[in-house]
Amino acid sequence: MPKAMRPRSFSLSLLALFFTAPLMQAQHALPPAQDATKYAAYDAHADEQVVIAAEPFQTKDQMKYFRVDYLKNDFLPIRIIVTNNGDKPISLAQARIDFISANNDRVPAAEPEDVERRMTHVSNTGHKVPMPAPLPPMGGKPKTPDAKIEKDFNELEYQDVTVPPHSTKSGFLFYDMEGLGGNPLRDAKLTFRRVQSADGRDFFPYDIPFNKFLDVQKGATQ
Repeated sequence: MPKAMRPRSFSLSLLALFFTAPLMQAQHALPPAQDATKYAAYDAHADEQVVIAAEPFQTKDQMKYFRVDYLKNDFLPIRIIVTNNGDKPISLAQARIDFISANNDRVPAAEPEDVERRMTHVSNTGHKVPMPAPLPPMGGKPKTPDAKIEKDFNELEYQDVTVPPHSTKSGFLFYDMEGLGGNPLRDAKLTFRRVQSADGRDFFPYDIPFNKFLDVQKGATQ
């Protein structure tokens, strides 16, 4: 799956692999994905026989599944779970998957270089700092990619553009939460547009609100 720039939305047709060299392993293996209806936050379309769930990984303990502490850098990993209960495959090749904040900010899924830029304090504005050479201009992709970030995206990012009949696929997308307040999930949602049938017909959008997820998490800690 080739990967190209995602202007403002995430297209699953634009994925690719980054590094194949052996790198540091994550500390713990992820629990296997369950049927999407087993998660607190999901949207089920009876006509299409498809259920899509979203599970934010928002605790320090959950960072053990990654090589990088994304929360520390204001990026939220969200596990996407897609269950196809129908008799035909479905396609996410053209899907646009955005985080919509309570204030209606539309946040696209992050690229590895977005995380690298944050971690290395490189601005994304393209502004050149008025300092003498040989200091490089700020902006753009860091010159030295972080191998741990690249490996996380390579192994964990959602990549299954086709979901076969009677199967469940899962993977992560990473969203930039900077500037969205202390509880960005409250009254926010994840939207899926252009999920398609095998013959290219667009399904109605999937909207997954996070309030129920938060309520379940709150109940579990009481």
